[in-house]
Amino acid sequence: MNTQALTQLMAQNLYQSELTNLNALIDSNSLFKNGDVVFILHKGEQYTLRRTRNGKLILNK
Repeated sequence: MNTQALTQLMAQNLYQSELTNLNALIDSNSLFKNGDVVFILHKGEQYTLRRTRNGKLILNK
């Protein structure tokens, strides 16, 4: 099996895995597409998730 075929097989397996467990992995770029701050409501409490200049994540209540 060549490298391209192996890469395609791995991508297909990853895609199938994501379809069966959609809540397991969220790419942070999709969360921060509108800016560097995301507000999260959890059990009636508001949290702020921030992305720093260095690409780190900070969660505050």
